Amino acid sequence: MDETAIAPKEVIIAGLNTGAGNFEYSMEELANLVAANNMIVKEEVRQKLERPHPGTYFGKGKITELAEIVASENVDTIVTNDELTASQIRNIESATKASVLDRTALILDIFANRAQTREAKLQVQIAQLQYQLPRLHTSVNQRLDQQTGAGGGGGFTNRGAGETQQEMDRRTINNQIKHLKGELTDITKAADTQRTQREKNGLPTVALVGYTNAGKSTTMNGLVRKYGLNEDKQVFEKNMLFATLDTSVRQINLPDQKQFLLSDTVGFVSKLPHGLVEAFRSTLAEAANADLLIQVVDYSDPNSEKMMKTTNEALKAIGVTDIPMIVAFNKADKTEAKYPSREGMQLVYSARDDASLDELITMIREQVFKNYQTVTLLIPFDQGNILNFLNEKAHILETEYVAEGTKITVELTDESAQRFEKYRVN
Repeated sequence: MDETAIAPKEVIIAGLNTGAGNFEYSMEELANLVAANNMIVKEEVRQKLERPHPGTYFGKGKITELAEIVASENVDTIVTNDELTASQIRNIESATKASVLDRTALILDIFANRAQTREAKLQVQIAQLQYQLPRLHTSVNQRLDQQTGAGGGGGFTNRGAGETQQEMDRRTINNQIKHLKGELTDITKAADTQRTQREKNGLPTVALVGYTNAGKSTTMNGLVRKYGLNEDKQVFEKNMLFATLDTSVRQINLPDQKQFLLSDTVGFVSKLPHGLVEAFRSTLAEAANADLLIQVVDYSDPNSEKMMKTTNEALKAIGVTDIPMIVAFNKADKTEAKYPSREGMQLVYSARDDASLDELITMIREQVFKNYQTVTLLIPFDQGNILNFLNEKAHILETEYVAEGTKITVELTDESAQRFEKYRVN
């Protein structure tokens, strides 16, 4: 990632504890998000209030404290733990003489830096413009204009005053969103066509889902290395939040001829902006259409239960329900736990351990190949093409040569068993 070559920017992170949710966890996560955006926390400011101040989010005293820290530490950016309104951003910036980046804008920045494919870039641009709409004429627009290319160079700020100018800016943004959505729809149609073609091939689909940086890509690379058509087809993996945004699909070929498609999807995070969830709905379609989900969880993280809750809520938000799920507790090698260890549909494992990957494959087999049945077929000697086909595509358990032909015991799907019913013998 190019931004890692640039010296990290020092920032102040600030959060408001209203007693709702897990404040400590969210602040720790904010610091990790800041690090993922090539920033470093210089100071951390907290305040406990029953509810946010409508004008400045923080109370008057805390705003004064923030202004003093900005002046004394020579830091020009404040990152807040929640999404702020346009007036709150404007008022804090006015009082502190620092730029304000709220949590949503921070995540949008990270996604903008990580997006590699045209689809991911379009999805991020749409989410950025939707975020920008209610925040016209705040300083944050200058940064978003640079990222999205909005406004043809001059951006939306300083182009005029009054309601008429704001309406013009709003109309321009809405037109851009409409145009980008049209382009995204064309790309999505092509992806849907590819997905439909894969479904016609009859291969079951398995999707890796979970919190960002839980080890989904590492798990996928381990399975591709052991069972993939081409072990060079590795996906990008790195120990940071949102290392990958694009869905990757790989074919897994097991030694007994069984095959399935494995997809690696974008990770989740708490307070993931609604606009991003909506924008990435097409990317997450791999999960929505899967036969089996594998929720990868960082077993070494003390907040793993909260991460699971966030993942489940995000899946529900995009309409992913009633799909069987394996809960795979990864990074057991960083704990004292014994691994691989299985209980029902849960697995404690390490994505870098071959025995763990084999156990995960066993669990996948039990779910996606449970419609297989063991049948005995008698193939006449003059129909060797059928025998060749079954040798290449199916798992033959036993072969016996008799007077009438070749008698085989083979594992077949219900559909294939029906196809070869006329050769079936008791």
